[in-house]
Amino acid sequence: MQPPPRPPEQRKNDTLRRLEHDVDAWVATADPAGTPYLVPLSFLWDGETLLIATPATNPTARNLRASGRVRLTVGPPRDVVLIEGFAVVVEEVAHDVGDAFAAKTGFEPRKQRNCPYFRIRPELIQAWREANEIVGRDLMVAGEWQV
Repeated sequence: MQPPPRPPEQRKNDTLRRLEHDVDAWVATADPAGTPYLVPLSFLWDGETLLIATPATNPTARNLRASGRVRLTVGPPRDVVLIEGFAVVVEEVAHDVGDAFAAKTGFEPRKQRNCPYFRIRPELIQAWREANEIVGRDLMVAGEWQV
């Protein structure tokens, strides 16, 4: 028997906890022809945006530079947070942000050759665990928290 659906405030709190503590996300992009590309990447949440880093030569970086559109998921299928948003290249991260990223993820892009950071600003955030949470899954719409 599945538990009752969480109230919206609890879903938002659970989502923020996952963004703060989880390390990895599945990141989906598409090239200009529409060919999808899905890759796991580590991230740092600052309370408003996600920071990722990936080599400039891989499809994720090329796709983000071309369109900025991105979709990612955090968590397992039965406790998923789905985020759609736009990414921009971060030319240089502040020293403390780079340190925080490296400490959380165990990955130090500043020591890699041509490995840019991208800052993702969520436009849509959804969260659900079971089918009974599909209704009310929209926690953020058009960049504004609904809860």
